Amino acid sequence: MAVTRTQKEIRQRAPLWLLALLGVNLVLMSVSARDASGSKPLIQVWAQAVASPVQSLFSGATGAGSGFFQHLGTLNRAASENEDLKRRLALTETELREARMARDENERLKGLLDLKEKSGYQTVTARVIARDPSEWFDSVMINRGSSSGIEKDMPVVTHEGIVGRVIGVSPVTSQVLLITDERAAAGAVVGQLGTSQAMGSVRGFGSNGLLDMRYVSGLETIKQGDLVVTTGQDSIYPAGLSVGQVVEFKQGSATSPHEIKVKPSARLNSLGEVAVLLYHPPPRTPPPAPTAAAAAPSNNGKAVTSDK
Repeated sequence: MAVTRTQKEIRQRAPLWLLALLGVNLVLMSVSARDASGSKPLIQVWAQAVASPVQSLFSGATGAGSGFFQHLGTLNRAASENEDLKRRLALTETELREARMARDENERLKGLLDLKEKSGYQTVTARVIARDPSEWFDSVMINRGSSSGIEKDMPVVTHEGIVGRVIGVSPVTSQVLLITDERAAAGAVVGQLGTSQAMGSVRGFGSNGLLDMRYVSGLETIKQGDLVVTTGQDSIYPAGLSVGQVVEFKQGSATSPHEIKVKPSARLNSLGEVAVLLYHPPPRTPPPAPTAAAAAPSNNGKAVTSDK
């Protein structure tokens, strides 16, 4: 009876053992089998085929994340480099501006030195330290005064032309009335001094930075671009200093003078260094008094008698 039960169990389990043996055989065959090239086991090829999509997904996600952070790092480095370049550019611009200012100052000082040598006058070089903001006065303050020999009504110039005259003096500063002020004036001539007869007087407008030249005969030949120089007849400025250039002109006539506008030679809106001429105008010689002989009436040698 027991033998019969055992044989029955063996017949029932035989298919299971057969399947198990077939499975083991398949596994052994897969492990030992290789791909068509014979270089890799077939099971490894199957495993790679199954895992490849998952690997590609994780690899893509990892690469995207890595690229994103690399891009952020690149942007940060670019922003830092940009800020550094901006700082360097600002520093370079500042150095260039300072170099230009130093160059311009050297040119102005050299021009003032040349002016002193050419004019033959003693000069005091001064720096403009303030400008009157009032609309009533067109004047500047300079850092030299009576302790440097400066006196009232002395002319102030640059190497380009006249600036104005001293109207107030303290021991260490002086106030200069610019030639463009309405109260300022100077004797001037259009053309070359000594040969031109187009003489007159320049006065300031007080608003547009130009000078008004008056009293020039309408018979004189004038044109735009003509130079205007001082005549020395105003007892302020010596003769031959540059005043400016004719920029506007309206023809006069035999009975009316020319209408002339002159642009000052000196750059009055950007004054830095100026020179005060220690100039005293020569005293004017009074005309000789008439002699007694010249004053007596002529009677052709005959005595003057009175009628009775």
